[in-house]
Amino acid sequence: MKKALIPSLLLALSATAAQAAPAKNIIFFLGDGMGPTAITAARIFQYGEEGLLKFERLERTARIKTYSNDAQTTDSAPSMGSYMTGIKINNEVISMSSDTKASMPQKDERGNLTIDTCASGNGKAAPTILELSKAAGRSVGAVTTTEATHATPASTYAHSCHRQSGYAIALQAVPGGAGYNPALGDGLDVLMGGGRHHFTPYDAASNSKGRADGRDLLAEFAAQGYAVASNKMEMSVARPGQKFVGLYAKEDHLEYELDRTATPPRGEGGTQPSLSEMTAKAIELLSANPKGFFLMVEGGKIDHALHGSNVKRALVDTVAFDDAVQTALDQMKQLDPGLANTLIVVTADHDHTLAFNGNARRGNPILDIVRGASGEALLDADGKTFTTLVFGNGPNRPAQRADVGSAEAGGDDYHQETGVRLRGETHGGGDVKLYAAGAGASAFKGTLENTRVFDLMRAAAGL
Repeated sequence: MKKALIPSLLLALSATAAQAAPAKNIIFFLGDGMGPTAITAARIFQYGEEGLLKFERLERTARIKTYSNDAQTTDSAPSMGSYMTGIKINNEVISMSSDTKASMPQKDERGNLTIDTCASGNGKAAPTILELSKAAGRSVGAVTTTEATHATPASTYAHSCHRQSGYAIALQAVPGGAGYNPALGDGLDVLMGGGRHHFTPYDAASNSKGRADGRDLLAEFAAQGYAVASNKMEMSVARPGQKFVGLYAKEDHLEYELDRTATPPRGEGGTQPSLSEMTAKAIELLSANPKGFFLMVEGGKIDHALHGSNVKRALVDTVAFDDAVQTALDQMKQLDPGLANTLIVVTADHDHTLAFNGNARRGNPILDIVRGASGEALLDADGKTFTTLVFGNGPNRPAQRADVGSAEAGGDDYHQETGVRLRGETHGGGDVKLYAAGAGASAFKGTLENTRVFDLMRAAAGL
């Protein structure tokens, strides 16, 4: 009797396993610094109090703890590393074991941080979910609005004792060259962002940033069969089946979305693709692999604007990030109806000190001064107007507060006031939100360690 039950039990287990097929595709969206207050402010900015951002409509949610191995308030490197590796990491360290000590690179004679100081005995590389995906035969990519070697993208494909080691991190992405990360197999399939100087030689004629070793990593990529782009037009001609590197800013990150879309665009913004356009192209290229893919997409300029206590640029970049999520959802639902084999995760690496202020009436513009029920400006204890959004710390704490007007508070270049006076606004240590949809999304619930996100993605992908 008991023996007769065994085949039936095996059949039932097999059927259950078939129903819970792994997510062969994972798209991991990271809004750098996009804490809960930034999400709420962006929602009101774009859609009003009653609206929702597009990623807020995803059916699964969780709350994520963000502390690092050695700090109550994390920086981007260990928080992203925890998502990618499943371990707690020390601040400033890129996807290395918990015992790795941060060691700042040194400047060369031109003032560039090209001298790596990571000693061989200082910790060991922690495998990332991107590397595990590559080992399983899937295509992999990283897309960001920051430098391509910045903390968040680097944590997907590189290992370093310090996030500022961008020149050494760049070496890890180039197949066949000295310093290459062999865990990437035949290499990243897609890499997009800024910071071209980390990949190109120093140019004495223009006194630019650049590599002291004289290597032209973009030429090395091309020699390995990569299509290499420096602007949106060159990106557009890349086709599935090609490996692709797009670096759209020479010496820095990409422009803020507010500046990229200005008339005329500021800086290099006129030639740079949007985050949605980069996301769409990455999916087009990666989805050619029938075994699936892993893609990381970062809205990194949200964090930069918040550090600069400039909320308007942070909110516009959050909306652009939200649009990129919707782009991915629409594209993947065409490729994989119902997201039966695709997991999409949207979260942040850490919070900031952004806070709501006062008792503004409903419908009051989020970037305005606080106004009461009749539209009158509310005043502080010294009889001065004040804005709805402020920061817990940062540089903008005047000795004597002056009135703030609506036009000033809503301006592109307005910097919100702060409580504690510091040279720059810092990260916050609060929890962040996570949203998920598709295959394996039901496991994301409750309050989770950031390391647990790696475990759940790995399980969903069957890695």
